[in-house]
Amino acid sequence: MGQKLKIAGWISVGVFAGALTTVSLQTVARSGMTPLPLEEIQQLSAVFGLIKTDYVDTVDDRKLITDAISGMVSSLDPHSQYFDKKTFKEFREGTSGRFVGVGIEITQEDGLIRIVSPIEGSPADRAGLKTNDLITKIDDTAVKGLSLNDAVKRMRGEPNTKVTLTILRKDESRTFPVTITREEIKTQSVKAKMIEPGYAWVRLSQFQERTVDDFVRKVDELYKQDPHIKGMVLDLRNDPGGLLDAAVAISSAFLPENVTVVTTNGQLPESKSTFRATPEDYARRGSDPLRSLPAALKKLPLVVLVNEGSASASEIVAGALQDHKRATIMGAQTFGKGSVQTVRPLGPDTGIKLTTARYYTPSGNSIQAKGIVPDVMVDETEEGDLFASLRPREADLEKHLSSGQGAEIKDVAREKAREEAMKRLEAESKDKDKVKKPQRLPEFGSEKDFQLNQALNQLKGQKVMVSQTKTERPEAKKED
Repeated sequence: MGQKLKIAGWISVGVFAGALTTVSLQTVARSGMTPLPLEEIQQLSAVFGLIKTDYVDTVDDRKLITDAISGMVSSLDPHSQYFDKKTFKEFREGTSGRFVGVGIEITQEDGLIRIVSPIEGSPADRAGLKTNDLITKIDDTAVKGLSLNDAVKRMRGEPNTKVTLTILRKDESRTFPVTITREEIKTQSVKAKMIEPGYAWVRLSQFQERTVDDFVRKVDELYKQDPHIKGMVLDLRNDPGGLLDAAVAISSAFLPENVTVVTTNGQLPESKSTFRATPEDYARRGSDPLRSLPAALKKLPLVVLVNEGSASASEIVAGALQDHKRATIMGAQTFGKGSVQTVRPLGPDTGIKLTTARYYTPSGNSIQAKGIVPDVMVDETEEGDLFASLRPREADLEKHLSSGQGAEIKDVAREKAREEAMKRLEAESKDKDKVKKPQRLPEFGSEKDFQLNQALNQLKGQKVMVSQTKTERPEAKKED
């Protein structure tokens, strides 16, 4: 059991776009490995020599070798990856919940960066930055034209260094600079509040090292506000995943003790595991982090909200609660990332992230390239989905793994919805006679959050506005 716990604590279950973490499973030498293909190795050496002697410019030896490693690993599937020193550091930051920066959650809007919210107590919060402020410049660099990732990199840096943000605050019709000193930021992956008397909302934005402790603290606070909670909404929309032990712990908070949460299967003996709702499978430091939770939580009426952006660890939680009939799953079919990645260090500051297993729900269904199908399909808005069909999913990624459970079928309905959404986008962009703001979904957890309101109706036994267009999504056809 001790070996399995070590594995659980460090396996990464994040989506392709998410920055997630692990440390390696112990490297296992297998006597059954096939001999190296000498002819192909000789070809690799020959190509290396030709590039060194014949290429128009001098190429660094280390670059050639690391690029070869990177290409070899990335050719396997969308989630296997080689990490150099820089990317390894960024990867580790992803689920630690810590990074050095100014402390803001951001999104992109009309080519600028919009502040979704400053992180409480962060340098940005203390500097007076507000939700919906627009960042137009980072130091002397105009934001227009920068990708979101580039903007993030420019705002991050070393502790105690300064960055100047130029802010456009529309409601005050003014632009002004703010100089902020970077410091270590501890992100908040859990939000919670009482939506109305008797009904609680808990949102998980990622499964990080601190997520379980933050979840317990927030739920305890909710029960102090209202000891007689009638129902809860667990919001996993757009949660890209994170750590396996965190997913097992969150599932265990609602499930009976010792039931199966998720199983894995791969080549290595360590990859063939069953993780249950027991502290032995999720507690990192020996003591049970869930011990202070009220017993009522185990039987509290529960709705889990998911969408196309809910992936991996989110899908593990949704699948476990659905299979054990512990919650009603509502929203849209999830992303479908049901593969396990393990990081194996290649040195003190480099490594590879390698896909080592697939995930299965307690009933034995593969999550990979399929996802979790909600019990109740609900659109994003009362008018339907805006552009949900354009969002990528696991089965859209090149070289994605199959589910391993039968042939995949082409999703004709989804392809048609994509074509219609693209036509709608093109028509809106060409309509010069109308000054039209881009459609944007209301903030999760707000009064205008349509899916959340439907989840509340479900908890209260009231009528739910079920989607008239969504159907179960078949696995997309995979070309071998």
